[in-house]
Amino acid sequence: MNTNDGRLSQTSVTRRTMLRSAVYGSVGVMLADRLSLPAGAAVKPAKAKSVIQIWMWGGPPHLDTFDPKPEAGYDYCGPFKAPIATNVDGIRINELLPLLAQQADKYSIIRSMTHGINGHETAAYMTQTGRKAGGKLVYPSVGAVVSLFKGYDAGFEGLIPPYIVLTRPQGRFSEAGFLGSRYKPFATGGDPAKKEFVVEGISLPGISRERQHARRDLLKDLDTLRGDLKGDPRIEALDKCEDKAYDLILGDAGKVFDLSEEDEVLRDTYGRNTFGQSCLVARRLVEKGMPYITINYGGWDTHKENFQAMRRKLPQLDAGMSTLLQDLNERGLLDSTIVWWGGEFGRTPKVDWGSPWNGGRGHHGAVFSSVVAGGGFKGGHVIGASDAKGERVAERPVYPNDLIGSIYEQLGIDPDGTLPHPQGLAVRTTPTAKDGYKTEGRLTEIMS
Repeated sequence: MNTNDGRLSQTSVTRRTMLRSAVYGSVGVMLADRLSLPAGAAVKPAKAKSVIQIWMWGGPPHLDTFDPKPEAGYDYCGPFKAPIATNVDGIRINELLPLLAQQADKYSIIRSMTHGINGHETAAYMTQTGRKAGGKLVYPSVGAVVSLFKGYDAGFEGLIPPYIVLTRPQGRFSEAGFLGSRYKPFATGGDPAKKEFVVEGISLPGISRERQHARRDLLKDLDTLRGDLKGDPRIEALDKCEDKAYDLILGDAGKVFDLSEEDEVLRDTYGRNTFGQSCLVARRLVEKGMPYITINYGGWDTHKENFQAMRRKLPQLDAGMSTLLQDLNERGLLDSTIVWWGGEFGRTPKVDWGSPWNGGRGHHGAVFSSVVAGGGFKGGHVIGASDAKGERVAERPVYPNDLIGSIYEQLGIDPDGTLPHPQGLAVRTTPTAKDGYKTEGRLTEIMS
């Protein structure tokens, strides 16, 4: 993060994090948690290599997105009383999502997600770990688990860490849990919609690559101590770390965040806003083999003036997500990339028209929607159903652990296996009925 006067307030911390990650990937130095992968973790061939999670921070309204209920009347659907048909017979979505309507054959909608939790922190923890909050253990998120099984411990050699968040940390819980800081996400900071996407630890505002090269050369000229200690293994290790860091900043790895390399028309199609350009960055990261990318898309906690917010945000969602699906597909990447859309819960189906809410929706964990595409998930299907007013599950409940287990399976991660724990505790990758969790099984209806 940069202060207003141009001085760096947190960049040094981020640079150390990035440097440490580079060392982990290049020479395997384990300065943090010493964990090892359980044997035989991948029991089925992987259908997917990467995940792009579109995290709808705050909880998107299911009735105003992928589960419209115009028949419920104005007190439930408000002004959105004309859902549109998609390119899949029988599936309708919100009228402000016309581009996504033409991509429905690429994704499937889960309309019966449920956990019954109405608090942001506890619901976010449940939907991203599959676990209830408040126990003795702090469990890792899906991104951290994927980083464990698909990251440095599994042969990932990228300089950029394998778990990335665009652009701000989610901030609701410790994503890495008991796996430790080695598996935390790298949050880019910055804004990809700006002329220059300033990624913390990789780029500095207003400083060209040429000037950065000159700074490095000057530093070498002034550093006489290393010449005196040449051959010392500690200095050689430091040199390796420095080389990796500069490769990250000045080499090809950091260029993945340079959107000036993209066609201007395509950038316009994604949308010249933070979400749209984040979707474009996510596609570029997938091309570079990044296992897990989260797009932290906030602004969905619409207690007040929900419909005004939807008229602003749904067109952004429509352009960014639909273009992402089409772009991945055209590049041959959708079959190996899971796109997972959803938030911590839905919004109350009945609208609060009174002051000060003026058409707001509250938190609703009894039933809500998620969307999955690619990576072995079939498109053009609807799983489950909510009731006539979108208040409860009517058919085929899907619990967070069911969805998470399905994602793991598509990645070739054994959902029924175990996670390494620092104290040697036996911890299942996903919880089951034996652990006291409700489950209706994995989403075999849409898993190829």
